[in-house]
Amino acid sequence: MLQPPPAEPGMREEEVETPALLLDLDAFEANLDAMARRLEGSGVRLRAHAKTHKSPIIARLQMARGAIGQCVQKVGEAEALAWGGIPDILVSNQVVGERKLARLAALSGISQVAVCADDAAQVAAIEHAAEATGTRLAVLVEIDCGAARCGVAPGPAAVALAERIAASPHLRFGGLQSYHGSAQHKRKPEERAAAIAGAVEATRRTVEQLRQRGLESPIVGGGGTGSFEHELASGVYTEIQAGSYAFMDADYARNEAPPPFRQSLFVLATVMSRALDGIAVVDAGHKAVPTDSGYPLVAGRPGLVYVSASDEHGKLRVEDGATPALGEKLRLIPGHCDPTVDRFDWYVGVRRGRVECLWPVAARGAMH
Repeated sequence: MLQPPPAEPGMREEEVETPALLLDLDAFEANLDAMARRLEGSGVRLRAHAKTHKSPIIARLQMARGAIGQCVQKVGEAEALAWGGIPDILVSNQVVGERKLARLAALSGISQVAVCADDAAQVAAIEHAAEATGTRLAVLVEIDCGAARCGVAPGPAAVALAERIAASPHLRFGGLQSYHGSAQHKRKPEERAAAIAGAVEATRRTVEQLRQRGLESPIVGGGGTGSFEHELASGVYTEIQAGSYAFMDADYARNEAPPPFRQSLFVLATVMSRALDGIAVVDAGHKAVPTDSGYPLVAGRPGLVYVSASDEHGKLRVEDGATPALGEKLRLIPGHCDPTVDRFDWYVGVRRGRVECLWPVAARGAMH
């Protein structure tokens, strides 16, 4: 159920009900502008990843700065974006299940949609859904470029699957999906560079073998916030799929030579207890800040360290003797921005200490 927003426009930041998902609009807009400038004139397009923001409003802001469209991971996310007016959507993932594919095919009536496959049985199922709805769906072949997650082997196996797609009267071969997710958070720059070099070579080889069979790849997509500079320089990729660049998080900040973007996303929390010496407790625990990528950082307060969480409580260790005041509001930098956004119904957009806007997280919980 969509919850009432925790703030109103014009309200001071310290008046916002907590926990709240706070978006620093100056930093956020600077990030969107920085990525747009970086890609300008490169010949490589941005297809920003909406699994991060889950918002047609943010998608439109990215597209106003030149993004070609959006990526999603789930049909439900595609629906939220298409219903919100986004015209070009790639499900950069496999979709399995008759009902899900029927929903995806139905979206082609209002948006240009595409999906990925790494198995001939998936292709047959997508073909059936497209035929049943009288549409022609674009299908990309996902290759395993080093992440060892999804994807057919690059080279001949990928070419064979592409030929199967191209032979169907109900499908179009859309190109290659080649995203090395695990490379994004390799801490050392040389580790990231080596991982992406392998991905680039596998992708280059597959694109060339496809061309030899008379198949061009309209999309060669991949690249995330932690690695996009390498894909951009490769001469192979045509689209970058970065998403976290708009927000950033504590885990990206742990990379050596982290991405050149500002922290714009925070969880605003209130100090609810300081009964124990050296300890302060905030009202943002597991239900507000996921800990899959470590505990959040306390922005601007290096003497406060988030050390443990329970459902509704976050425990802070006070290291500099400056115990925060009861009721004080603190900005927490989440460890992982994507699942953090999925905890909340609303973005509270703030600028210079005042609430400027409230945006719904339209695809929150869209797991199907």
